[in-house]
Amino acid sequence: MAQPHGVLHNGEFCCPICLDLLKDPVAIPCGHSYCMGCIRGYWASYGDLETVSCPQCRQSFLPRPILKRNTLLAEMVDKLKKTHLQVASPSTAFAVNSVAVAATATLSLGETEEVLCDLCTRSKRTAVKSCLACLASYCKLHLQAHYESPALKKHKLVEAAAQLQEKICPQHDKLLEIYCRSDQKCVCVLCVMEEHKGHDTVSAAAESTKKQKELGLARRKFKLSIHAREKELLELRQAVDTLRESAQGAMETSDKIFTELISSIGRRHCEVRELIKAQERAAAALLVQLETDLAELRKQDAQLELLLHTDDHIHFLQCCQSLSAPASAMDPASICTDPLLDFGKMTSAVFALRKRLEDVLKVEWPKITRAASTVKIVQSPEPKIRPEFLYYSCPFKLDPKTAHKDLSLSQDNGVVTVRGREHSCADHPERFDYWCQVLASEGLSGRCYWEAEWSGMGVNMAVAYRDMNRKGEGGDSHFGRNDRSWSLFCSRKGFSFWHNNVVTKITGPCSFKIGIYLDHRAGNLSFYSVSDTMTLLHRVKATFTQALYPGYEFACYGASVKLCQME
Repeated sequence: MAQPHGVLHNGEFCCPICLDLLKDPVAIPCGHSYCMGCIRGYWASYGDLETVSCPQCRQSFLPRPILKRNTLLAEMVDKLKKTHLQVASPSTAFAVNSVAVAATATLSLGETEEVLCDLCTRSKRTAVKSCLACLASYCKLHLQAHYESPALKKHKLVEAAAQLQEKICPQHDKLLEIYCRSDQKCVCVLCVMEEHKGHDTVSAAAESTKKQKELGLARRKFKLSIHAREKELLELRQAVDTLRESAQGAMETSDKIFTELISSIGRRHCEVRELIKAQERAAAALLVQLETDLAELRKQDAQLELLLHTDDHIHFLQCCQSLSAPASAMDPASICTDPLLDFGKMTSAVFALRKRLEDVLKVEWPKITRAASTVKIVQSPEPKIRPEFLYYSCPFKLDPKTAHKDLSLSQDNGVVTVRGREHSCADHPERFDYWCQVLASEGLSGRCYWEAEWSGMGVNMAVAYRDMNRKGEGGDSHFGRNDRSWSLFCSRKGFSFWHNNVVTKITGPCSFKIGIYLDHRAGNLSFYSVSDTMTLLHRVKATFTQALYPGYEFACYGASVKLCQME
């Protein structure tokens, strides 16, 4: 039997007999397809009988169908072979293992073991059939007697098998042609009349047909599992390739940024060292200057002393004018030395810089590690406790261009409040002009979590597609009243969920801090009441086709929403 390459291809193009890709495919009247050689060999076991049947559905045909090559199916198989020759399948490793397993199973069933003719005396030829009546195997030459002799024509011929004795009852020396379902073993006719009397027995052919159908169903399940695993493997390989490319880009970017940071800190370090050394050089130069001036003063003092003791009046008068006022001497009052001179302030400034950098790292580093931790090929289960939700925190800001004119945004666009009266505001194509609503400036996808605190009589916390309508008082521009937005209405009396103008009442205590968890790919949107614990208010399952933008709507003046900073 050929090696079962069927695991590499679609099962629809595999022969059910040899499990290999169809070779010279033919379709019999019931619709099932086989290799021409396989179905001919199978029908050859019927001998000269005109009636044959399908190996799968057991439908009988009389007379024996004429086999013709299915040209269309053959071309499809050839294309499939070329495809696998040109492009290596992602499941190649899995298929190789499957081939090895199938080959091992084939050998264990003895299907590839060569059977020799029992009548050949000198050079043994390969047997093509075995006779269950004669308990012998025959080559083509010695098999002719079973086709020609009227007495031998009644014998049961099967595919050549080496262990014919296993088909004979060891107790009665009769053919094992009955299956006892009670004892789950093959027996002969005499066994049924004796020790298996009264048991649930059927013909071996009937039980074999039943078992084959059961195995066929089991094999279909295995094929579905194989195809599912192949799909998972393909998706995993694609995800790994994408992750590898993204990881390489992230490493190059981080290497560049950290190298620049290290270089920048190194330059600042060198500048600080240069400032210190400049002060040292200035002090040293001042010291040299003072020592030079002192030496000059001492020299002039010595000259004055000599001049004071001279008896030469003419020489004294000539030199007295030039030595009476030392021009190069530095005024002692111009130098004021600090007895506590040190670099303490500069050192304190460096320590302060280090502390600020450490504080920045304390704030930013968890964000970096958390963002890196969320990149997972195999997604982890949905978070249960708040620290797990915080791994998926997504900070964002509100978009002033979308805010209704009655809404006032804080300077950092993190707090929105309803104003006491209408204010003039320039119109914008993205601005809500009727409903008191605002959208975030960034769309969210993947796994995201954010929190918001609300105040007032009632607030809608929503997510919506960016192409949601912004103008008019219709439901297509109102959060939760259309198929492009999902909204949780929060009030002091309770909660209600809106989508496509369908409302779902939610029971539970009032909560002023709401957490929203989005798993965009899985289509999960969950709303939580946030306190010491996370309490699920409502979860919706949907198919999201676009990025989702957080949004807020206000039911009355004085209400406000503050986006929470999560660390």
